[in-house]
Amino acid sequence: MAGFNFLLVCKLAAIVATFVPIHAQAQLSPNFYDQLCPAALPTIRDVTSQAVLQQPRIAPALLRLHFHDCFVQGCDGSILLDDTPGFTGEKTALPNLNSVRGFDVVDRIKTAVNAACGGNVVSCADILAVAARDSVNLLGGPNYTVLLGRRDARNASRDEANSRLPPPFFNFTQLLANFESQGLDGKDLIVLSGAHTMGYARCTTFRGRIYNDSNIDPNFADLRKQTCPMSGGDNNTAPLDVATPIRFDTQYFRGLLQFKGLLHSDQELFTGNGAAGDALVRYYSSNTEAFFADFGASMIKMGNLRPLTGANGEIRQNCRRVN
Repeated sequence: MAGFNFLLVCKLAAIVATFVPIHAQAQLSPNFYDQLCPAALPTIRDVTSQAVLQQPRIAPALLRLHFHDCFVQGCDGSILLDDTPGFTGEKTALPNLNSVRGFDVVDRIKTAVNAACGGNVVSCADILAVAARDSVNLLGGPNYTVLLGRRDARNASRDEANSRLPPPFFNFTQLLANFESQGLDGKDLIVLSGAHTMGYARCTTFRGRIYNDSNIDPNFADLRKQTCPMSGGDNNTAPLDVATPIRFDTQYFRGLLQFKGLLHSDQELFTGNGAAGDALVRYYSSNTEAFFADFGASMIKMGNLRPLTGANGEIRQNCRRVN
């Protein structure tokens, strides 16, 4: 971690950027549905837009679904599978239980896309990737290009969901190790954590921070304690970004500079003592253009985690169950 340097990371990112798209394009393509179903992406956008217009908080939920999908088995739609009498999926894993939502919106998107395409040609995994991008863009964030052509898993792993999704009490060293185990780096960690510029968290995930951490603004801690008591109220929520929780911007990073990170893992990105992530947090807090560009690049990189392509997996007719 001592070697994690802002300038070095930027240089390495530039080098990686010249290689990653070549490998990714061999598997996935931004034009995958251009001939197969030109209406696919506009339809995903339309249904996502309707859902976000009705409830803006569905935008971070859809983004979270994509993240939680990709970190477990890769970006294969496995998080969408319902439990059955003979199968336990990822929805009841501790990081997902009472935490991830938006499955009904994915169902609506899938139904609409199947109708628009005249058949079952768009994978649930691709729907998650596109809906995540559209959700970010609809709340003011970047409109990056999504690589497509993923297929859906026929299985899921509750155990892997429990072990590979980073919990809110991780420190920086643990977070970095978790991301590196996925083939991501320190820059990706900070950039993708910026997704917490929108959305809410449950009291149970930040209680330890507001009552036990010392690197927290005391007035901010007192504010959060009003709806998150020492015991009870586990499902009471608070915004991850106190300033603009339903807008995609750089306020999350500004909050970290003020020691107003809601989760322990959030504030671990910035210490104020020249630690690993401090320079990047400061940089993004005042540079929206750089954050948006780097966020899109890291999302594309994350979206390429172990995708199923070619003859692997399947295209699910119903995202909740295998064909």
